[in-house]
Amino acid sequence: MSQRITILPETLTNKIAAGEVVERPASVIKELIENSLDAGATDIIVEIVAGGRRLVRVTDNGHGMSREDALLSLERHATSKIKVDSDLEHLLTLGFRGEALPSIASVSRFTLATRESTSPEGTEIVVEGGRVRDVKACGMAPGTVITVEQIFFNMPARHKFMKSAETEAGHVADVVARLAVSRPDRAFTCISDDRELFRLQRSDLLRRLSLVVGKESSRHLFPVTGERGGISVHGFISGPGLVRSGTQGIYTFINGRFIRDKVVQHALMQAYRGVIDRGRYPVVALFIELPPGEVDVNVHPTKHEVRFRQQAVAHDAIQGTLEELLRDSPWLAPSTVTASVTSAAPVAAVPSVSQAHKERIAAAAQVSLQLPPRHQVPYGEPSGQPVAAPPKPTEPPAERNGAVNDPAPPFVAEQPPPEPTGYFSSLAIIGQFHNEYILCQSGGELVIIDQHAASERVAFQILKQQCQGGEVESQRLLFPETIELTFSEVAVAERFSGELAALGFELEPFGGTTLMVAAAPRMVARKAPVPLIRDILADIERFGSSAAFSDALESVLSRIACHSVIRGPHLLDHRQIRELLARMDQTDFAASCPHGRPVSHVVTLVELQKIFKRI
Repeated sequence: MSQRITILPETLTNKIAAGEVVERPASVIKELIENSLDAGATDIIVEIVAGGRRLVRVTDNGHGMSREDALLSLERHATSKIKVDSDLEHLLTLGFRGEALPSIASVSRFTLATRESTSPEGTEIVVEGGRVRDVKACGMAPGTVITVEQIFFNMPARHKFMKSAETEAGHVADVVARLAVSRPDRAFTCISDDRELFRLQRSDLLRRLSLVVGKESSRHLFPVTGERGGISVHGFISGPGLVRSGTQGIYTFINGRFIRDKVVQHALMQAYRGVIDRGRYPVVALFIELPPGEVDVNVHPTKHEVRFRQQAVAHDAIQGTLEELLRDSPWLAPSTVTASVTSAAPVAAVPSVSQAHKERIAAAAQVSLQLPPRHQVPYGEPSGQPVAAPPKPTEPPAERNGAVNDPAPPFVAEQPPPEPTGYFSSLAIIGQFHNEYILCQSGGELVIIDQHAASERVAFQILKQQCQGGEVESQRLLFPETIELTFSEVAVAERFSGELAALGFELEPFGGTTLMVAAAPRMVARKAPVPLIRDILADIERFGSSAAFSDALESVLSRIACHSVIRGPHLLDHRQIRELLARMDQTDFAASCPHGRPVSHVVTLVELQKIFKRI
């Protein structure tokens, strides 16, 4: 019989392994920086060209390698991190699998230059597509320099999946920033196309966080610390005023390793239950420390997933620590919290948040008792305060005197209101319920209308018509606002600047990762457009091209419409209700909002009679 099973050649197995470890230039950067941190580097420089597609270079001042170790590091499963099976249960290093360097070298033109501090010269190894081409001595400072050129040059299919240079550069900068947050005691520099994106000197955690979430947002973070069940939790979390539409603002680290774990995220969101709205996510930088034997990091080649030995204990420790802080609502007294973070004053000298909040409420109540609203004091009646008399006109207008010789104005008959021309316009208005629902009557039916959903559908149709006509009506802001973004979000804003301008947004660079909002769609210009822009950028970040953006344009328009109309309880007078009903008759698909929620619900007279046992 013929042999059907064969052993794959090493070059092919390395490519298969590279598919798990090397997804894009950002994943290359992650693996190389983790190796640098494990090597004790205190200064790490990252350089990329064309978003890393053409060149990636990571330079560190770690302990370096000898010639023999450098050659061995390019073999699969060659590592200095573990020796025996039991080492897997006590991992404290970021790397341990021994797959990163051979995987990266197999799909690129790879150069490794390294030197130990005790060696007079370094070693340079050139690898192309997994094959060693040259090994020679070189002069260099102690440390390691790894250069990766033309990534995926021998894997055309994988090369096609990479995004634009701007998008890839944004992912690289975010990865470097995330690793910089995990190690504030190390210096990091990131350079893209000879332009310095950031240079971070050794500092504290809060200053590092300002790079990731923005300087303005970092002022709204509150320190959290606690220990339960042998698990230590510390870091910074945000209040309800600083939230995101996705999980991009959640940074969780276990024993210094960045992870995305469902247990951790569930515990985090359970702690925020009732604090923020559903579908919103906080900004969090959380460091979880526990014995290495209590967590398994050998779950996936990317090492982003972990498993806890005692999952319930870890979950409760995280949730309990966060709830303890959130219960005191520290955002009600930001000056108190800021003082405790920035100064070394004793905590006992600072009043509690709850007490400070009560004092503010009492002071406000006292003011309201001393100064009653004007409409509660009838004009001309004593109120304990001097009441100014109305000014007397010096020369009253002649028409107010009503001269005898003036001709009487011609009689004009009052025009009857126009007849209703649609279903919603013909409804008889009963009133509002809970200031959120409009109650109407149509013959023997009770029609209940969700005023937010109805207003959203009308606004969406107006935006859609304006888009079809060319551009959404835009309005320049009298006082332009600034918005601090991540590097990925800035790359998205630059890439889709034309599409955003067509929607009415004018975003201008303001330095670093800060953009200035100069104009916004007219219907949202008065409603704080910054949170809306952040949500839109999060939505379109997953779009791969302008064509994909056009296909998803309706979802973006629906988000703008949702932000532009009334939300929650809002009192409407009879005229406003009538105008809304008339606009609904001019709207397509008026039965549902752009998100698919129903606009109205009908309760028939028969259904009511059944409820009250009349039939």
